[in-house]
Amino acid sequence: MRCYVFPGQGVQKKGMGRSLFGRFPDLRRRADHLLGYPIEELCLENPERRLSETAYAQPAIYVVNALHWSAAQEDLPPADFFAGHSLGEYSALFAAGAFDFETGLTLVQRRAELMSQVSGGAMAAVVGISEQVVEQTLKQHGATGVVIANYNAPEQIVLSGSHEELARIKPVLEKVEGVRGFVPVRVSGPFHSPAMAPAAARFRDLLAAVDLGDLRTPVISNVTGRPFGPDAREVRDLLAEQIAKPVRWTDCVRYLRDAGVSDFTELSESKVLTSLIDRITTARETTPDPRRDLIERIKREILQPEIGDEALGFDEDASFRQLGLNSIIYVRLARRVGTVLGVPVKPDVIFQHRSCAALADYLLTRDDITRAAAPATPPAPLREYQDERVTALLRDCANGTLSVDRTIEAIRALA
Repeated sequence: MRCYVFPGQGVQKKGMGRSLFGRFPDLRRRADHLLGYPIEELCLENPERRLSETAYAQPAIYVVNALHWSAAQEDLPPADFFAGHSLGEYSALFAAGAFDFETGLTLVQRRAELMSQVSGGAMAAVVGISEQVVEQTLKQHGATGVVIANYNAPEQIVLSGSHEELARIKPVLEKVEGVRGFVPVRVSGPFHSPAMAPAAARFRDLLAAVDLGDLRTPVISNVTGRPFGPDAREVRDLLAEQIAKPVRWTDCVRYLRDAGVSDFTELSESKVLTSLIDRITTARETTPDPRRDLIERIKREILQPEIGDEALGFDEDASFRQLGLNSIIYVRLARRVGTVLGVPVKPDVIFQHRSCAALADYLLTRDDITRAAAPATPPAPLREYQDERVTALLRDCANGTLSVDRTIEAIRALA
């Protein structure tokens, strides 16, 4: 299955859309008429560096995304899904038939105006550590003025907040083991944070008067990480909420992968989303699942010796009672848990939890199961390099976060 994805703010640059404006002059004329200024000049010449301003950048990106979608309709096969990152969600909804080009551009222009009115904040990407580590660090250091705005990839988290709080937390995060960068994002405010709530409320009032059509193709919502439903009111609510809520891009991509999408095409001159999708996919393929591993061990090493090969095909959620176990067998199973996993368990625990999945969940909540859930493997020896970034990359390779090829590519980029 195929998904076309559209980027959002941050990809704007002088010269964008150069090869497409001449190809679709009618779309350019319609944009000029609505905006009241020449969109091609803005994108190709960037007069007075206006592309750095939210009020100009968002309409420009929407128009260029629409140009790419026009080209895709002529050059590429149909898509099974659409998705867009933040502002890019409007391009995805336009492509899916939620509204026409002018309606989408009007919404984007007004959205940009409202968002640009919120000042006193900024955004920055933290690269190299998980959302859990970021959240823990913010909490430990009382960074209440900073929130996670974008879950871009398992190890790329974007923060949003005041300039002062971001400046304060920057050296703290840069010292956290594994961090490979603290990178400012090219936006003019604390987007996707509670500070944007007034803009979201005003935008909700505007959306109430907009007619939305049925989606011809499913579109994934940034807020939920799931497809928009058929209820137009729900679509309006999610578009308003998106301004002040985090972009759950990782959840969006994982949903699409689970739905069977294997071909992602970014309709843009940028490949920022392509890179994020690759990282999300790679991380998911290499990250072990302790629960799944433990369920398989329970079947193979604890149940099978007592009941035979039937254990291997036994439904993980099915009750042990279906196997006709008596009290003696429960005693034996409890002993085997203690022997195999090194965790003392009474027979009534096996009886009460009744299934492989429930037993695994119980064991994983115990402090002493960490060692038993998966046999420890000695870490690969690492040479400590003077450049800490190289050492961090090698550690990521050793623990499976990065593939060997990606590690080599990253080290070459550093050089």
